[in-house]
Amino acid sequence: MSIRNTVNKYLNNHAETNEFHWDPSLKTNYFKTTKDQGMVVLEDMFHQAREYEIHSVSKEHGEMSVHHITGKKAFIVVSVIMVRPYRTAIDFSVTTESVIPFDFGYSTRLIQELYNMIRKKLPIIIEDSSRQ
Repeated sequence: MSIRNTVNKYLNNHAETNEFHWDPSLKTNYFKTTKDQGMVVLEDMFHQAREYEIHSVSKEHGEMSVHHITGKKAFIVVSVIMVRPYRTAIDFSVTTESVIPFDFGYSTRLIQELYNMIRKKLPIIIEDSSRQ
């Protein structure tokens, strides 16, 4: 992790996950579920949480947009992709809505919080780092 990446993490208002992210907390998480079941679990999770409001859902594309409406406002795009049967990737893209152009790492912390919420509802598949 370079100094530049660390500074960008805190002086940016956007964070997203991907498979080869330099920050381990922002790497794609894989869950033992199907795309459809993953979408159902995510919809239920966001409906039950008062701090989130679902903006739109596209089950065909495996995407959902959500607003974080309490505290700092944020716009979240969730992507659910079934890589193999019962191996589904869930990725997030979070943009914090604020007057200043950075959020001091809030969007990263929000992604970590969302992954923790999902792990309580779906079994995670632990990646073997030696395979990369």
